[in-house]
Amino acid sequence: MMVVRGIFTEAAAVGRAVQDLRRAGFRDVTVFLPVPDPSVLAVLDERPSPVRLWTLVGGLLGCLGGFALTVGTSLDWPIPTGGKPIVSIPPFIVIAFELTILLGALGTLVGFLVHSRLPRRGVPAAYDPRLAEDRFGVFVPCPADRQSVVQVILQNAGAEEVAPI
Repeated sequence: MMVVRGIFTEAAAVGRAVQDLRRAGFRDVTVFLPVPDPSVLAVLDERPSPVRLWTLVGGLLGCLGGFALTVGTSLDWPIPTGGKPIVSIPPFIVIAFELTILLGALGTLVGFLVHSRLPRRGVPAAYDPRLAEDRFGVFVPCPADRQSVVQVILQNAGAEEVAPI
C-alpha cells in the first residue's frame, strides 16, 4: 500500500480532487487544510464530532454524582436543624451543578484527546510543513497498481505537486 500526496494552492481544487477520487472508488482520503474551509468540509461529508457525547455523559455523571455525594453525606452524618428534613434538594443543586460543569468539561477534554488521537509521537511521513502555512494537502493510500490513477486525478484537479510517498 502506497500513499500519494497532492499539494494544492486552492481549496476549490481540493474539493474537486476529493470528489473525483470518491467517484474512482477511493474512500480513504485524508485532507490537510491550513484553515477550515466550508466547501472542502462539505465535500468530505464528515459526520458530526462524537466529542459532544463525551460532554453529555460527563455532565450527566457529574449531576448524578453531585446529588449522590450530597444526599449520601447528609444521610451518613445527619444534622437535624429546627425540624427541617435531612435531605433537602435545593441546597444540593449547587453542588450538582458544579460537578456537572466540571465533569462535562473533563469529558470534553478526554473525548477530544481520544478522537484526535493525541498525543502523537511523531509527524506522519507524508506530512509537508507547507500544509500548516498556505497549502492544502490530499493524502490517498492506494495499491501500487492504482498509483498512476490517483496521480492523474490529483493533477487533473489542479494539484501543484503530486508525489508518491
